[in-house]
Amino acid sequence: MTVLPICITGEPVLHQVAEPVVAFDDALATLVDDMFATMEAAPGVGLAAPQIGRGERVFVYDWTDEEGTRTRGVAVNPELWISPVPVGVPEDDEEEGCLSIPGERFALKRAERALLRAQDVHGEHYELEASGWLARILQHEYDHLNGILYADRLDAFGTKGVQKAIKRNKWGVPGLTWMPGVDDLED
Repeated sequence: MTVLPICITGEPVLHQVAEPVVAFDDALATLVDDMFATMEAAPGVGLAAPQIGRGERVFVYDWTDEEGTRTRGVAVNPELWISPVPVGVPEDDEEEGCLSIPGERFALKRAERALLRAQDVHGEHYELEASGWLARILQHEYDHLNGILYADRLDAFGTKGVQKAIKRNKWGVPGLTWMPGVDDLED
């Protein structure tokens, strides 16, 4: 398994709709293994193929809830259905981050429940019902496959904050990446 560089906002692949996977082969299995290694090194709870420069409809996720139940998997060619997104101002406990906007967190309303239908690395179809943070993770990663960053969904207050962060860090242009486990993003 190889840890791969993560694309930063402004890289074109992050802002494009990803293409369906057609080959369930060793190359896909290697990609998924590398995505898990990259996500863990970051560390993160999800990672979509566009975040490592690959325009394919694949994401991985790994979440352990408050009771200690771990949900880990890969979603290839996913479809996602969500409950209505609650109306109102997002609360502090709804802050979300993104490995492609590293070190920044902003509050965002998301649907409380989600139903994921996808294929695994072997092409087998499965369904996953999720609520709470796992539903949020699935929505976040699914958005990546449609060229949407969570920053694109922020309210006016959050949008202003993320725009300042992008300007301050000189992001928003093609070619920028960071390497999990190597780059210190705190400076």
